[in-house]
Amino acid sequence: MNTNIKNSVHLVGNAGKDVTLTSFENGNKKAYVILATNEVYTNSKGEKVKQTDWHKLVAWGKTAEDLAASVSKGTEISVHGKIANRTWTDASGATRYVTEIIISEFFKLTKKSEPVTEAVPF
Repeated sequence: MNTNIKNSVHLVGNAGKDVTLTSFENGNKKAYVILATNEVYTNSKGEKVKQTDWHKLVAWGKTAEDLAASVSKGTEISVHGKIANRTWTDASGATRYVTEIIISEFFKLTKKSEPVTEAVPF
């Protein structure tokens, strides 16, 4: 059983830009990318509306390397991870807040191929 189920998130969407990979002096790596998730609904006037939400994703270590090697702008991915909130003070003294998804695993999704039209033996 997953012991971290209280802070768990699963998203499916498209990368909004290419992955940014940062290498640190200690050898660790960090990947950053934004993910667009889309929801389509019908409003009260009967019109279809597409709503896009943007999510900041962060991956570390081998997951970061794999993400940078296989994901580029527009790639559809499924990510699983946890929500992290952090704050910092910027150069002007203002407190900044950010919410990120820390990726524990991801899967690159592919579009379905055209159905095979040849006969398949039993």
